Amino acid sequence: MSTNSQASQRIASLLDENSFVEIGAGVTARSTDFNLKQTETPSDGVITGYGVIGGSLVYVYSQDASVLNGSVGEMHAKKIANLYDLALKTGAPVIGLIESAGLRLQEAADALNGFGEIYKKQVLSSGVIPQITAIFGTCGGGLALIPTLTDFTFMEEKKAKLFVNAPNALDGNEISRCDTSAAAFQSEEVGIVDVVADEAGVLAKIRELVCMLPANNQDDMLYEDCTDDLNRECAEIAGCVGDTSIALSQLADNGEVFEVKAGYAKEMVTAFIRLNGETVGAVANRTEVYGDEGTVTDKFDAVLTPAGCDKAADFIEFCDAFNIPVLSLTNVKGFKADKCSEKRIARAAAKLTYAFANATVPKVNVIIGQAFGSAYVTMNSKAIGADITMAWPDAQVGTMDAKLAAKIICDGQGAEAIEACAKEYASLQTSAQGAARRGYVDQIIEPAATRKYVIGAFEMLLSKKEDRPAKKHGTV
Repeated sequence: MSTNSQASQRIASLLDENSFVEIGAGVTARSTDFNLKQTETPSDGVITGYGVIGGSLVYVYSQDASVLNGSVGEMHAKKIANLYDLALKTGAPVIGLIESAGLRLQEAADALNGFGEIYKKQVLSSGVIPQITAIFGTCGGGLALIPTLTDFTFMEEKKAKLFVNAPNALDGNEISRCDTSAAAFQSEEVGIVDVVADEAGVLAKIRELVCMLPANNQDDMLYEDCTDDLNRECAEIAGCVGDTSIALSQLADNGEVFEVKAGYAKEMVTAFIRLNGETVGAVANRTEVYGDEGTVTDKFDAVLTPAGCDKAADFIEFCDAFNIPVLSLTNVKGFKADKCSEKRIARAAAKLTYAFANATVPKVNVIIGQAFGSAYVTMNSKAIGADITMAWPDAQVGTMDAKLAAKIICDGQGAEAIEACAKEYASLQTSAQGAARRGYVDQIIEPAATRKYVIGAFEMLLSKKEDRPAKKHGTV
């Protein structure tokens, strides 16, 4: 491997020191059309091989923009497809480092077939081995499907471009008005990208993520020694109902949280944390975001949005495929109500309901605030399959806010009657205690003790097995 190219330097920075072994270094382009025979194509523009991250095997390919702009030709694609074959045989993640002009025009149909071969390998690998891509330069046209078919996508914050159609090719748009290919747009508006950072940051974050993920869907060794107190009290967690990203850092071993798609649908947090050394996928409603300076930078209603539902559903499906337990922190009173949301909310909420109900991994729900109506049912309620449901003492569980219910029940009666009805309704129908009496809440816990109880629940559920009706796959 040439140690001078940027493609090789990225591999060296990503992997444990001196662990990379190159495969297919001697491969070059076979096509001779359009004077390609006279063009040097070392490694055919992509460096492929294997190495280790944190001592664990990974496969990596890195496109070399110095060779025909990193364009994908027949042999370039075959090298990536071959890497996937090895990864499937050995059960290890594939990491792609992308910087490419896209399809190699001189190879036309051969290059197109190569795209298809890569797509097929990605589909066969989905749910079997983790797939991660990082974009450092251009990733356009058909190449844009490659990161979108993977589980996690990273983008370099300034130079990376991800698009099917270039910004200037969109009717009524030009790049200065809206750069639809930029990392900010793809992460905040589209929701394809999980992490945006500078190049060194991207490579460091990939290492961090790989260390939290299983090697494959049958890997049951996803544990590390826990150095945090299992019974540690979370003294400040009661004040984190609004920003549940902070709540998760309170719960997690040593406060470590790896949030995915942090810039997209911020009203829903999806993150990996460790509890007693075990990786857990966390899904949490959020009503406010605190910035680095401790001030609130965003505020949201406690409602499910189409984007939030889609984000959470995709995350849960990944966790279920790789046997990662799921924790939810619920604080929701309904669905977002506006014309734009109405086009998508039923389908998105159905997708989230399906994801929670369909997942057979251990599932624990903690109701930390409001849990009203169908939105509560969708958020990992006991009715759709949560194994253990906990609630903080002042949590509210029911169809709607007690005052609103009282106005409907006591319509036409005086203010005193409505107030009395609201108090009675709150006690009987919207309190955590009322839900516990009916068996919908298993435990009422003090906020500070949440870490201890959640760890205990997942420990108890470690050997969970659940039979489902025989079918090829669901259709939601």
